[in-house]
Amino acid sequence: MSDIKRDRSIFIFLKSLADSLLPLALLYCIARFYGVVWEDRYSLLGLIGGLLLVATNQVFGVYDNWRTRSLFESLQMVIKSWGATIAFLIILIFLQKRSQDYSRVTIGLWAMSMPFLLLCIRIVSTKFMRYAFARGFYTKTVAIVGAGTVGQYLAGLLRQHPYLGYSIYGYYDENLELSGKEINGIFVLGNHVSACEDAKTGRIDELYLCLPLDEQKDIIELMNQLAQTTVVVKYVPDLFAFDLLHAKWIDLKGLPVVSVYDTPMSSVSARFVKRTEDIFLATMILFFIWPLMILIAIGVKLSSPGPVFYRQTRIGWNGKAFTILKFRSMPTDVEKKAIEWGNANKKTTTKFGRLIRNTSMDELPQFFNVLKGDMSIVGPRPERDVFIEKISSEVPRYMQRHMVKAGITGWAQINGLRGDTSLKRRIEYDLYYISNWSFMLDLKIIFFTVINEWRNRKGKMGE
Repeated sequence: MSDIKRDRSIFIFLKSLADSLLPLALLYCIARFYGVVWEDRYSLLGLIGGLLLVATNQVFGVYDNWRTRSLFESLQMVIKSWGATIAFLIILIFLQKRSQDYSRVTIGLWAMSMPFLLLCIRIVSTKFMRYAFARGFYTKTVAIVGAGTVGQYLAGLLRQHPYLGYSIYGYYDENLELSGKEINGIFVLGNHVSACEDAKTGRIDELYLCLPLDEQKDIIELMNQLAQTTVVVKYVPDLFAFDLLHAKWIDLKGLPVVSVYDTPMSSVSARFVKRTEDIFLATMILFFIWPLMILIAIGVKLSSPGPVFYRQTRIGWNGKAFTILKFRSMPTDVEKKAIEWGNANKKTTTKFGRLIRNTSMDELPQFFNVLKGDMSIVGPRPERDVFIEKISSEVPRYMQRHMVKAGITGWAQINGLRGDTSLKRRIEYDLYYISNWSFMLDLKIIFFTVINEWRNRKGKMGE
C-alpha cells in the first residue's frame, strides 16, 4: 500500500517542486534579458515567491482534483494563487522600504508573465499525464459498491474518460443474483463483505459507495469496516432519486446544503454584470449593423404589404409576458387561420422573408428588446404565451427556463438544438446554462454563435 501512496503523490510533488523554482527561473531570465544586474535580493525575491506560490496553491486547492479540472478552471486558480503571492511580496517590499532597489520593469513583467508560464506548464504536464493514463500508466484502481443506477452511471463516466486515470476493478453488490455476472463489461465480484476484504489487501486505491439513501444502515456499517483499511473511500449520493444530478452543493458555515433549483443570476451582483454586458454588447452591435437593418427594413417593405416589424407575445423572466420584435418574414394574414407550434420550415414566408429567416437576420430587432430589458443576448429562447401551459404540463422543469431572461442565442442553440429539434434536450441544455451561468460562458456562446452562423452561410453559398 505504501507503493500505491508513493505513486499517487509523486506527480503532485513534481508540480510543487516546479512551482517553487519557476518564479526564480523566470525572474532571472527577465533580468538578464533587460540587462539588470543580478544580485542576492533578486534571488531571495524569486525563492520567497516560489515558496509563497506553493503555499497559496495549497490554500486555493490547486493540487486537489486536478484530473477533472478544465484548463479555464486551472487558469482561474493560477491567477488567484499568483495574485495572492504578488500582493504579499509587494507588501513585504513596501514594509522593508526597498522598492527603489528593484527594477520596476523587470518586476512588472515578472508579475504579468508568470501566470501564462504556469498555465503552459500545466497544459504540457496535463497532456502528458492524460496520455499516460489513457495507456494504463499511473492509473488508480477503483471499485464500486452498488451496481444500481448510480454505480453504473459512475462506471460509464470513468470508462468514457480514460484520460482521467481510473481503471475499474469491479462492482460489489448485496444482490446475490448479480454475483459473478458482467454488467457492461464490468464484473460483480461479490457482496459488501468481499469489498472490505479486497480493500484490506491493497488491490484497490479508491472505493466508491453508490448506495441508495434508504440503505443508511448498510452505508454506516460499511464505512465503519472500511475505517480499518487505508483505502480512499468516497460516497456518491443517489442524485437520480430526487433529480439532483445538476444540483449544486454550497457550504453554509460548514454545513453542506444542496441547491436544487437555483442560478448564479439570483444574486444582485450577477444580474448587474449580466445587464451591463447586455447593454454594452447590444449598443456596440447595433452601432455596426444599423445600415444592414435599414436595408432589411426596405426589403421587407418592398417585398410584401404590411408593417416592417412582426410583434409577438412571448414569455420571459419570472414568467412575465413581453412583446418580441422581428423583421416580418411572412404575409400579414398567415396566422389568421391557426397558430401552430413548430414546423418553422413549413410556414408560409415571402421570398425576401425566406432569405432573412434562413440567415437569422429576422432576429436582429431583438437587440432593441435587449436594450429595453425584456431580453438578454444570451439565454433560453422565449416561447409564445399560447403554448406555455401545454408545454409546461408535458415537459418537467420547463418553467425553470424563466428563472433568467430569454435570449437571442443560447447554450442549446450553439449545440445544434434550434428550430424543430427535441424540446426535451433543449430544456436540458437551457437548465445547464441557468445553473452554470458565468460571464465567460456568455462570451463563449456568443463566439460560437458567430462561428456557426458563418459556417451555415458558407455552406449555403457552396450549395
